[in-house]
Amino acid sequence: MNKDEMRGKDAAELKQELESVLRAHFALRMQVATQQSNKTADLGKLRRDVARIKTIMREKASQA
Repeated sequence: MNKDEMRGKDAAELKQELESVLRAHFALRMQVATQQSNKTADLGKLRRDVARIKTIMREKASQA
């Protein structure tokens, strides 16, 4: 999901998306730690998604 799609969502949808991405990041971290997955590059992508969502949430909060 790109930043323009995220900016079109309201706060509740962003919070739900954040929880989803955090769960996916945790699951992937556990898979990498137990050597079930080699997708270490995806960890960085998910971490950036979390930061992107939090930034947009902060922007919306400051506008209100």
